[in-house]
Amino acid sequence: MTTAPAGGTRTPISWWECEPRRLRRDHEEIPTRFPHLVFSAEGAGGWQGTLPRWPFDRPEPACLTGWIGESGLQLRLEYSQAYPMLAPRIFPLDPLPEPLEWTQHRWHVNGDASLCLLRDDIWTGRESAVDLLLKAAGWRIEYALMKHQVIEHMTGSGIVTDHSLDHLLAQLPEPEATDGHGEPDTAGQDGPAC
Repeated sequence: MTTAPAGGTRTPISWWECEPRRLRRDHEEIPTRFPHLVFSAEGAGGWQGTLPRWPFDRPEPACLTGWIGESGLQLRLEYSQAYPMLAPRIFPLDPLPEPLEWTQHRWHVNGDASLCLLRDDIWTGRESAVDLLLKAAGWRIEYALMKHQVIEHMTGSGIVTDHSLDHLLAQLPEPEATDGHGEPDTAGQDGPAC
């Protein structure tokens, strides 16, 4: 958003100047739920850090660390100047999806390497960024299941609310099944686009 003074020169206004209550809300909610994320005011702002391994409201599966290790997803959340009307983008940093996975809908990664977290949901601007971060934490787990070739595609609603994959995480992964992602899925014919 910009303002035009009498001289005609426009001065950019950041989203948080237009939406100070939303900035306060995010600065209260995000560190409360994800204390290892750090805010940066660079550009349109964002958060970076590591999510908890299992931040969900149900018991952690017994062998989760065998699938993803000791920590959760390392990421960067980027706001745009259109936030909160547009959802922030979340970029995984570790693990980093392979470029081939950016073009296959089953991996829930967009072509710019950001996560596709609204596949079955919509963003109206009233939702919390915490909900997207929870989905990103779930994406990390489903990504491990995909890389181990235990599932062929990620769930539509995500592991945050979908318990259907929990039983897989109660057992250790097969050691020989950790090498890749199977055959390429050409043309993205495995479901709706993100």
